[in-house]
Amino acid sequence: MTARLAGLCCALLVWAAPALDAPERSLHPVARPDATPETIRRELKEAGIPGFNPQDVMPLVVRSFAARSPQAVGRSPRPAARPGAVVQRAMARQREQVRGSVCGDPDLQGEEVGFVPGKLPGCGMGEAVRLRSVSGVALSQQALIDCPTAKALKRWTEGAVMPAVGSIGGGVAGLHVAAHYVCRSRNNVPGAAVSEHGRGKAIDISAIRLRDGSDISVLRDWGRGSKGRALARMHKSACGTFGTVLGPGSDGYHEDHLHLDTARHGNGAYCR
Repeated sequence: MTARLAGLCCALLVWAAPALDAPERSLHPVARPDATPETIRRELKEAGIPGFNPQDVMPLVVRSFAARSPQAVGRSPRPAARPGAVVQRAMARQREQVRGSVCGDPDLQGEEVGFVPGKLPGCGMGEAVRLRSVSGVALSQQALIDCPTAKALKRWTEGAVMPAVGSIGGGVAGLHVAAHYVCRSRNNVPGAAVSEHGRGKAIDISAIRLRDGSDISVLRDWGRGSKGRALARMHKSACGTFGTVLGPGSDGYHEDHLHLDTARHGNGAYCR
């Protein structure tokens, strides 16, 4: 037993002996020179193999790989040139889009109106536009508003309406505008302050028209099913993009539409 134990100890010492000389930390490997064609050519020349150019064998490598792979091609096909008529139509659409743009944004289509006088003190606009579409989404009637409100409507349409609707009814085709500029008091209450509609800073949306011809109606669909959830998401996402957002349940005056205006309040957006 003692002899076997002694033999085992000797074997362990022999096995561990190389580790006694091992460094405490592994050495970093020596970096290889860049394998550029010039480096390879020089090394091959030094090895007695002159005249070899690595780039000469690349077509052979590609063809060899293509021959072994049913999904590979030896050379990518050159794309066919677009017909001239297609290019001309695309350029014509682009010119038409730029020509019909307002507020310096091709996604806002309409016409510039300029100064709009008000019938009441506080009404009117200095630089009005008559907006007919936003990011390709048509308005049911042209909306007379100012540029900050038009740009806010674009951000809301792209960032809230389109994502909220998604594929329902094939996607968004239009916005049903219930009201835009009108010189009146707030909620038509006699003696009340001038409405933001009277300053060109407000627009009312009563429904979202879909590509299949159906719609998402605030009056009919609010709080009901997938369309109701889409409306709730649009309402929530409008808060901040617009300074005031009012919908069903807010004050009794907005049961059938979303009121959106760009008035700014000292304590942040007012959303109900």
